[in-house]
Amino acid sequence: MTVVVSPPRAQTERMPEAPSPGIRRRRRNPGASPWWALVFIGPTALGIAVFYLWPTVRTLIISFTKSGPFGGAEWVGIENYVRLFQDPELIGALRNTALYTVIALIGIPLAVGIAALLNTAGLKGRSAYRTLYFIPVVTMPAAIALVWRMIYNGDYGVLNAALGSVGIEGRSWLTDPNTALVAIAVVGIWAGLGTNIVIFLAGLQGIPDTIMEAADLDGAGPVRKFFSITIPLLSPSIFFVSVISVIGALQVFDLIYMMLGRSNPAMPNTRTVVYLFYEAGFLDNDRGYAAAVAFLLLVIILVLTVVQFRLQKKWVHYE
Repeated sequence: MTVVVSPPRAQTERMPEAPSPGIRRRRRNPGASPWWALVFIGPTALGIAVFYLWPTVRTLIISFTKSGPFGGAEWVGIENYVRLFQDPELIGALRNTALYTVIALIGIPLAVGIAALLNTAGLKGRSAYRTLYFIPVVTMPAAIALVWRMIYNGDYGVLNAALGSVGIEGRSWLTDPNTALVAIAVVGIWAGLGTNIVIFLAGLQGIPDTIMEAADLDGAGPVRKFFSITIPLLSPSIFFVSVISVIGALQVFDLIYMMLGRSNPAMPNTRTVVYLFYEAGFLDNDRGYAAAVAFLLLVIILVLTVVQFRLQKKWVHYE
């Protein structure tokens, strides 16, 4: 009897090889866990919610109330806003704030020019100049106000002494309603010049040298290169500085508070929106009205910032 033995079947699938003890195989993750995103953004989101969003909502709620003489609050609806828009001091505060903001924006082209000079190749003492311009930024506002009050003093001020040496009669700069706001705006420009110069220097150093070399080959002079190449390529930095400058100018308070005073005859011509908020909230203890002033300022800043972002599409050039 003959027995036929069939040949062994070929294995079509290979058995998985045992991993080497020295090699650790990665586990396939079917999907990233969303909890890790919360771990990273949670602290920042919590800080924004606690220190920014909740105070904004709380201010809005308080603006619809009226504080009692011994604490507590009474819901009055839009009464504070009606009173605010009927307040004649609001028009003056808005006018003074707008004028201060316009004057403060003069510091932007001034900072661009100084930054361009400091970026000149071969300039000696460049680090010393940068340090001198940045010193006001790290100086306490109270010290800045004290020094400039002495400079502007009508009796023994350095400014009047310098003007008198060339035959120009000085004046009391901080008590004259026609010059007080301009004098304070000059101090604001001087105090913020260092920050703007540092930002513009960073933007200037980011401009490729090949573009300037190509302009030199085409015969472009320094003025033509500055307005046709430097300014367009520096426009993102100019836009950023303009946004933060407008926001900072609309919130001006410390210089006015420390350089003038409540009894100053020039106060009606220098009172800003934030100073109006200070008087209502801290001097008159009218928290509801002060909150309405603060929320109005928030809306103004928001509207102007949105307008700036819309207009930047027409003049800001990104590479």
